This record gives sequence, C-alpha cells and structure tokens, in this order.
Amino acid sequence: MQTRKPQAKRGVFRRILRDLFRYYPVMLPLTIVLILFSAVSAAIPAVFMERVVTILSESLAAGDASWATVRPKILSLLAVLVSIYIVSLIANYVYHRFLAVMTQGALNKFRRRMFDHMQSLPIRYFDTHTHGDIMSIYTNDTDTLRQMIGESLPQMLSSAVIILSVLFIMIWYSLWLTLLVLIGVAAMFFVTKRVGGKSAKYFLLQQQKIGQTEGYIQEMMNGQKVVKVFCHEEASKADFDRINDAFCDASTRANRYANMLMPIMFNIGNIMYVLVAIVGGALLTTGVFNPSLSYAIAGLRGTAGAAALAIGALVTYLNMTKQFAGNIGQVSGQVNSIVMGLAGATRIYDLIDEPSEVDEGYVTLVNAREVNGEIVECPEHTGMWAWKHPHAADGSVTYTRLTGDVRMVDVDFGYVPEKIVLHDVTLYAEPGQKVAFVGATGAGKTTITNLINRFYDIADGKIRYDGININKIRKSALRQSLGIVLQDTNLFSGTVMDNIRYGKLDATDEECIAAAKLVSADDFITRLPEGYQTELVANGANLSQGQRQLLAIARAAVADPPVMILDEATSSIDTRTEEIVQRGMDALMHGRTVFVIAHRLSTVKNADVIMVLDHGRIIERGTHDDLIAKRGRYYQLYTGAFELE
Repeated sequence: MQTRKPQAKRGVFRRILRDLFRYYPVMLPLTIVLILFSAVSAAIPAVFMERVVTILSESLAAGDASWATVRPKILSLLAVLVSIYIVSLIANYVYHRFLAVMTQGALNKFRRRMFDHMQSLPIRYFDTHTHGDIMSIYTNDTDTLRQMIGESLPQMLSSAVIILSVLFIMIWYSLWLTLLVLIGVAAMFFVTKRVGGKSAKYFLLQQQKIGQTEGYIQEMMNGQKVVKVFCHEEASKADFDRINDAFCDASTRANRYANMLMPIMFNIGNIMYVLVAIVGGALLTTGVFNPSLSYAIAGLRGTAGAAALAIGALVTYLNMTKQFAGNIGQVSGQVNSIVMGLAGATRIYDLIDEPSEVDEGYVTLVNAREVNGEIVECPEHTGMWAWKHPHAADGSVTYTRLTGDVRMVDVDFGYVPEKIVLHDVTLYAEPGQKVAFVGATGAGKTTITNLINRFYDIADGKIRYDGININKIRKSALRQSLGIVLQDTNLFSGTVMDNIRYGKLDATDEECIAAAKLVSADDFITRLPEGYQTELVANGANLSQGQRQLLAIARAAVADPPVMILDEATSSIDTRTEEIVQRGMDALMHGRTVFVIAHRLSTVKNADVIMVLDHGRIIERGTHDDLIAKRGRYYQLYTGAFELE
C-alpha cells in the first residue's frame, strides 16, 4: 500500500464526514453539539475554583472569614456547578449512546457497500488481489475506522474544545503565564511531529503487513493438503516467519514510537506545571504588572481591573496548566489512531471505488414461443429461449431463437495487454455440437471458455452467439444461457439441496433431485446422514473430491442451459464412476452445444470436433478418427494417454 499524500488523507477524511452526515443527518450534528457542550463544561470548574478562592481571600482580608459569611456565596456557586455537572453527565450519556449507534451503523453500511460493490467487480480483480488481503479490509481496516469514528475523533474534538476554552480562561487571568505555557505547547507539538510522525509511518506499514499476513495464512489453509503432500511444512513456516517478522517489525516500531510519545508529553506537562508555579509565585510576591484579557476589558469599560496576579488566579492557573497539558497529550495520543483509521478508510474506499465490470450489452434473454412462424415473447417458461434485440435506430425489437451457435473469428487475447496468450483463434460450434479442447497445460483451453462467458474481453477479433456479437449481449443474459462446470469445485455453506439449487434458485426439490439422478449423484447423496438435507461445511470438506464434482455437475444440470462448458468436469472422478457419470453427462449434453476441456479419452473421443491447442494457437482440428489418421500432435497426446492408461 502506497503512502498517501496529505491532500489524499484530507480528501478521505472529508469523504468519511460526508458519508456520516448522509447516513445520520440529524444524529451526527446533535452528537457534535453534545460533545461541544460536555467539553466546555469540563473547563468551567476552573472558573468556579477561582471564585471560591477569591471569596475566601477577600473575606480574610476584610477580617470576616466565618463560614456563616461565605456560605451563601459558596453554596450558590456549588449549586450552579452541580447543575452544570448533571447536565454534562446527561449530555455524556446521550452522545456516547449516539456514537455507539452511529459507529456500528456506519460500519454496517460500509461493509454492505463493499460487499454489494464486490459482486459487480470483474474476475480480473480477484485474480490480482489475494483473498486474505480483501478479507482484511472487511475486518482490520473497518476496525481501525470504528476506533477512529467511535473513539479518536470524539476524543480529539472534546480535547480541542477544552484546550481552546482553557486557553481563553488562561489569557483572561495572565498573559505572562499563558506565554510560558505556549512555549511548552510548542515543545509538545515539536515532539508530536517528530515522534508521532514516525509512529504514523509505521502504523500505515502495519496495515499493509496485516493484509499480507492474512493473505498468506488464507492461502496456506486452502492448500494445506498440498503442503503436506509435498512435505513443504518447513518451507511454509520459513515463508510465514519472514512475512510475520516484517509485520512484527512494523508493529514494534509503530508502538515503540507511540508508547514513547505519551510519557514525553506528560513530562513536558509536569515541567510546565513547575515553571508556572515558580513564575506565578514570583509574580504574586513581587506584584509585577500582570497583563490579562480581564484587565484589558476592564480598562475599556472604564472600571479598575486587577493589575497584579491574584492568589485565586494562580491556584486556578496551576490546575488549568495540568488540564491544558493533559488534553494536548490526549490530542497527540489520538493522532496515530486517526492515521490508522484514515489508512483503513483509504483501503475501504479503494475497494468501493474499484471500477465495476463494464457491461454495455442491451440484448437480453427472454422466454419465447413460436406463433404462426414468428417468435414472440411470453412470461412463462416454455422450454424455448430467444434473444430480445432492441434497435435504437427505428425503435423496433427483433427476436432471435437461442440455438447455441457459437463462433470465434480471428480472436487475440492477453490477460495483460503486452502479453498475448491467444493468437488468431477461429472456431465454430453449431447447435448441438460437442467441441473438445485438448492440449498441454497453459495452451489456452480454459482461456477460450473464459472469453465465451466474458469473464474477460478479447483484445481483437469477434465472438458471435447465434449471429449476435457477444459484446451486445448483456452479461447476465449471456451467462444465464451457459452452464459451466469449473475445474475447481466451490460448494457453499448449506445443505446439499441448497448447493444443487444454486444453479437455479427457483428450482423445486423435485427438479434438484432429478438433476442429481441425471448425473448419478443421487446414489451417494441418499447415503449421506441427512440425505439431501445434509449440511456442508468448509467448501464441502465432509465430501470426497469426486462427490463434490458430482454436485457441481448436478448444479449445472438443474440450470438446464442450452450451452454447456465443462472444464475438466470429470477430473476428480475415478474411471468406474466416470463411466456412470458419462452416461448422465451424455443425456445432459443431448441437443446442447457443449465445450469440453478434458484429457481423458472417454470425454474426447466422441466429440464432434476436437481442437488441439499449443501456445495459444489452434494447430489441429477434426474428429478423433481424422486426427489419429493425421498422426500429428493429437496422435502423440492420444497414444501417450493410452500408454498411461
């Protein structure tokens, strides 16, 4: 994570405030008012102390310092002070309740915004960002934002108001002592800038290292079996130690400077207290002229103000010095939390601002039927699908029956522009055809299917679906027409039935069971403890890899799409089970356009056309018998596979 410029930090801070005002347009201003009132109330007792000391000193000077004489004046002051404290206590209670509601509510809304937006991001984003780092945004970064909104900002606002209030009172009583205190404040700001700046730098680095550490842990947890199979435990521990040590180093440095800051600040405050006591005592005993705001105002009014420092003012001043220094320390102590909160907010807004998947398509998929030789749209599902194509030029709408005719013409593609991985790929799949892709790992087989469903967009060439450029087809409609069984099976927390129904959310239990029977998954499902209601956890960890693959195939079957993409769909199934599944797959593929990526001969031999890829180019194409007769690359792959079996 790059260090943000101050302007960027200010922009993030303004954005946080703007969002908070948008979420809580009444509660937030009211909370600010209550915080201001509570802060001003905290500075008022110093004035009351000065009045009490003055009353006592004046009574002593007059020779009448009995309790009966001073009691009415002191009790009236105490009554006012107690009233202020009660109102301040109520204000504190209310604004802390408001803060709890606003903080947790705002985080709830931020997480919703992130998750909702994440659903619109392209596959490329998840391919280029570790999942652990993304998860860290939802946890660690939102927690730093919580601390900033719920604790640091209110504390800083309260301390700032107290500082200004106390500063005004200090100037009211003595300009000389105020200048002395301001010299100490300057020293505090210097220390805050030097020590706090280094702390903030390493707290920012700490946030980055947290994401890296969680990303690595998540990766190792997902690949734990692979780690053990290849005896990679020691290397994994060494890599984790390196990442964790970098995290520890950043955290240690950040907390070292943070822990140094507060003791230094409090000791500067103590030195200020001693100096004020010494200088104040000297002013009090010598009777030196004491310029103050109260003296100046009295002069403007034409009344006689006190020219020398009074004992009551000095006693009050000493207490205000401790209060002033303490609140300066509080402000300095919150700087790091605010910096961390801004760093977390930056990562949150980076996710929210990530460009959504671009979809300029306007052709949609609708239910249709044929009436008098014409295709018309209908609300209910009839088993026929059609592409609804509006024409902006004349406002007309045409319908094209979905048949599953897919053609790629002179397609070039690269995951990054400077590195093309598919070169001049041309192929076609007529309705009902089974097209197989074979080739070495990295030849481009899966990439072609990623382009058909527009997980990525091509760099050059055209892809047409039923004669329509797929860039014109809305992505949701395009993907609705495709059934995909990926090489990596992902199951979600829930029942077996829920996972099959994921292919079609409105499918009935009967449809899900029929799909499972079609692909021969019903046999093992009915032998599970709770059958179709068996709960799956941890991506189906309580199932075998082959069983998980069968559920993925059943999920595609219940969707009943006209085009199927099978990416190593039987790679995790043993040969005997594959024979059973293949019969179900053949029934599933009947009448559909099917793209198959597989190495097993049973999946490839009965394809209508086989495409042999090498380094992103189609080097051979034809039926199994034709390619065997050519004795080319496919022949080599076939004979090699045959010998292995």
